[in-house]
Amino acid sequence: MKQTILVAGLGLIGGSLAKAIKKSDEHTVLGYDIQSETLQTALQEGVIDQQFSDFLQAAKQADIIILATPITQTISLLKELDTMTFTHDVIVTDVSSVKGSILDAANELVNERLIFIGGHPMAGSHKSGIHAAKAHLFENAIYVLTPTSACADDKVKTLRDVLQHTNANFITLQPEEHDEMTSVISHFPHLVAASLVHQAKKWEQVHHYLPELAAGGFRDITRIASSNPKMWQDIFTHNRLKVSGLLQDWISEMVTLKEHLDKDNQGEMITYLEQAKKYRDGLGETKRGALPSSYDIYVDIKDKPGAIASVAQLLATEQISLQNIRILEIRDNVSGALRLTVTTREDQVKSLQSLQNNGYDASINA
Repeated sequence: MKQTILVAGLGLIGGSLAKAIKKSDEHTVLGYDIQSETLQTALQEGVIDQQFSDFLQAAKQADIIILATPITQTISLLKELDTMTFTHDVIVTDVSSVKGSILDAANELVNERLIFIGGHPMAGSHKSGIHAAKAHLFENAIYVLTPTSACADDKVKTLRDVLQHTNANFITLQPEEHDEMTSVISHFPHLVAASLVHQAKKWEQVHHYLPELAAGGFRDITRIASSNPKMWQDIFTHNRLKVSGLLQDWISEMVTLKEHLDKDNQGEMITYLEQAKKYRDGLGETKRGALPSSYDIYVDIKDKPGAIASVAQLLATEQISLQNIRILEIRDNVSGALRLTVTTREDQVKSLQSLQNNGYDASINA
């Protein structure tokens, strides 16, 4: 059944959802945003079929409304929808990474035409805006749905059918358990990344060459600190109690680590690091988590034009799909290293054998 879909907020997430839905011609996609330039770009690039600067005007025409806005604004838009008169039932969903505040607002809705289904596509980027939007952003990612208790199963199916072209993996969670888990694996790590960057910034006053050395692991672990500050402050506001509790746990954990270092407790430190490695290496081994399975191959290459392309082409001939390529070390006129990531153990072994058979110095972690 052809539906009219309104995407309110055409940033990275909203724009990517609109692009995914537009991969087929089954539905009409309307776009609303407070930025006229964003609307024009989305229309010109075919991300949406019609643009609107008036939210309520667009909402009147929609069968499904996707609120892809910051949490506080999403709650405000829900309240606006509650005052409208609809001639048909309207499914409303969101993309917020905090579900408690959203579901509290949704449960206060009195408009019987509104059917709310909470949503959180668990994928993103440190980039933002319509120009960063990608139709494949959510492919194989976990897409959490948190319907209200009054929501019928057929409405959830309708929403999933519309979102099927995201190629995401849908799961249903309660708001409380969703917020606890995202605190642990998303919100709290962002604060840690930001604190590490601040620490490096302070030490740059002592060692001015420090930024030139800040590569590899430091860049990996702090990448998310480049995300939109205002968006993250909104997230922290609405999930502050859970994140605060995790920070207290972290402080206690750091006290224990400091004690190990101060007393040179080598055995305890090895055990601590081994336990962390074992747990991290196991993430993605099952289909339960939001972190996809990944297996790495390390390849030494020469600093010359086409070196990276040659490696990628070799694996392409073996029908091996790369999940990620990371340049670990490249300096002028010396050997560098690539970290290639694939999604299965079989592809990891196959890649290693192919690279070694073609003269590359390649290895994997045991």
